[in-house]
Parts: sequence; C-alpha cells; structure tokens
Amino acid sequence: MIKPIKDFSVLLAEDDSLMAEIIAFIMTEMGYRVVTVNDGAKALKAFRAEPADLVILDINMPVMNGLDALRQILREDADAKVIMLTSLADEFVITQSYTAGAVNYLEKTRFKELPAAIRSAVLHPGTMEVLLKEFARLKREEQLRGLTPAEREVFELLDEGYSHSQMEKKLFKTESTLKNQINKILKKLGVKSSREAVEKVRRKGIVRQKDKS
Repeated sequence: MIKPIKDFSVLLAEDDSLMAEIIAFIMTEMGYRVVTVNDGAKALKAFRAEPADLVILDINMPVMNGLDALRQILREDADAKVIMLTSLADEFVITQSYTAGAVNYLEKTRFKELPAAIRSAVLHPGTMEVLLKEFARLKREEQLRGLTPAEREVFELLDEGYSHSQMEKKLFKTESTLKNQINKILKKLGVKSSREAVEKVRRKGIVRQKDKS
C-alpha cells in the first residue's frame, strides 16, 4: 500500500549546510517529513533509530562517506531506497553506487530534478530497481563463486562482523581449522586481511583502473 505523501519520511545526509537547506526545502514543499544530518555515521544512527522511507546520501562526507553509509544502511534493511548525491559525474563512483544498491544517482547541479527522482524511487519503483538489485547480487556472487560451501559460511560470518573466537564457537571449528579456511579465502580473493576481503566483496569487485600515463 502506498502511503500518503505527508506520511513519507526522508533522511538527508549532506555536509554542505547550504545544499542541505535547499534540498530539505524542496522535500518539505513536496510534503515530506525530513530529518537532516551532516555525515554518514549520523545517517546510519538515524536510520537505525527510525528507518526512513527514502534516504538521500551525499557521497563525500566526513566520518563515514556516503558509499559506506549506503552499504551499512542496506545491511540494516535490504529494501531501503537510497539516492546518492555528488558534486561530480564520476563513472566509477556512479557504478559503485548502483552496484552497492542505490536506486538513483543525482549530481547536485541538477537538484531541480530531485522531485522526479524521489517520485520514481518511492512512488513508482519499476523494473530498473529490480535490475539494479539483481546486478548487485550477481556481482557479489561472482566474487564468492570460487569459495567452497564451508569457506562461504566463514566469509558470511566475517561479513556480519563476527570475531574469530565467535566463529569458532558458532561453527564448532578449532582455531587452526578456522585460520586455515580464512587464509584460503584471502588467497582466493587476492587480499591480505579479513577486512580487505569483506570490503572487496562489498564493493562488488569494482576497482578503479589506474590512469595509463
């Protein structure tokens, strides 16, 4: 069931106070209830306290950037609708935003298009949203397809933030067995630490190519 406009809540994370004021004004004029914060960590905290119908995240923010906040919010609620804001049109960042689960991406210079972007994301979600989610899922699976079922189980717990001791208890594995499996995971993913492994897969394996010069 579609909520009345007045019941829709929007969480806006933007560290530029003037831009935040402009965007909040636009959304208030549309009839939305707006909560504004100025960094990604505060956005995550606010979303956990009261999940918004729509989240708008600036990509470049202090404490926690928009992409990291996007990934964390979608871990809290896989169905959350998030629009990313940026000052520049960067193909790499656009791709990262969509594969991480954003439903739209908007340059700040085009803020007048925000009402249409909001209506599309919240009121009329269509096949594009489904395709983007499926694309993100496939990119994640592509990164993990080389893992055995046992290694995949270990990786999923790493992704959820389990410590090694917690995994040993949950999976009934010895320290040496778990360490061996983690080392195999790191080797297969081409990284040096569990944290790097998780971050690489969360980025869906998209790595910025170095300029050839």
